[in-house]
Amino acid sequence: MMLTRASSYDAQIAGFAWDLPDRLNMAHQVCDAWVAKDPDRVAIVELADSPKDWTYRALDALSRRVQSALLARGTGPGDRVGVLLSQSALCAAAHIAIWRMGAVSVPLFTLFGQNALATRIAGAGARVTITDADGAARVRGLGAEALTADQLTDHKATGPALTTGPETPACLIFTSGTTGAPKGALHGHRMLTGHLPGVILSHDYLGQRGDRLWTPADWAWIGGLFDLAMPAARLPRFDGDACARVIRQTGARNIFFPPTALRMLKAADARLPGLRSVASGGEPLGPEMLAWGRDALGLAINEFYGQTECNMVATSCSALFPARPGSIGRAVPGFDVAVLDPDGQPTGSEGDIVIRRGAASMMLG
Repeated sequence: MMLTRASSYDAQIAGFAWDLPDRLNMAHQVCDAWVAKDPDRVAIVELADSPKDWTYRALDALSRRVQSALLARGTGPGDRVGVLLSQSALCAAAHIAIWRMGAVSVPLFTLFGQNALATRIAGAGARVTITDADGAARVRGLGAEALTADQLTDHKATGPALTTGPETPACLIFTSGTTGAPKGALHGHRMLTGHLPGVILSHDYLGQRGDRLWTPADWAWIGGLFDLAMPAARLPRFDGDACARVIRQTGARNIFFPPTALRMLKAADARLPGLRSVASGGEPLGPEMLAWGRDALGLAINEFYGQTECNMVATSCSALFPARPGSIGRAVPGFDVAVLDPDGQPTGSEGDIVIRRGAASMMLG
């Protein structure tokens, strides 16, 4: 899998192949490989009273403490583990620990009420939920033991990631429930690889020197957790001033803004200079918001499209082609996307959006 600015979009689509290895583990991809290559590289900038840099070495150590605590509670391969935490190093470390041991992480939104948590914990069959003191009180009686930071010991689980493959279950993410009861989409370890082409293109070839990602979107949703591949800075409260402060303090310049956040910034007449890329997805922005982005942010906002079941399937990429009002962009390399009429035939009019099986970000079921 390789994307390059030197090739046209059509050439990249034609020459793309997933090339998934037989052995694949997301903990190795996002942490363990970096520990072996560049352990003191900054992985996460966490904001509280002041920014705190978490290196891959530190993130690895925290994840292994979580892993040790899970092992002590009898958690093993295939077990579902809830993660009820806001954006933080511990949230990232929890997912890494779960994936490394071959278990399945279940992201849970910290603003969920008791009924919403009960539905997801029961639906997932989670026996343990990694959370904080507030979350521990809310999951009490729901059938999942709470594991909090103060219960982590100094004992660290050692060794490489469990041998897993692209199809091995790794993450169970529930839909928002806007079209009925929330449904759990089970994804394999190929999920992160499946997101990378769309994330790279929606940020105009992410990976340039100095790139640093941030999103105000919670990591309980697929957009926050996987559209930024986990590195991010934390923002307790979102408004124009707080957003500008995060960018100034952390040097973030590649942002995923949900449309709601962009509209809040526009209403506040915010100006955010110094950004290199802004991606947005979830609902159409429209010509007016795109024009505002060029004026207030100094760049073209790249819209993308995907869903919990199969994410990052289409995107704009201003480095390759100009945005067209009313269009979400083009199919991402690796995704065969079509619109079918009621008879199952391709149409240029309204119809059902379909993605050919075999895309790496498509759910297992």
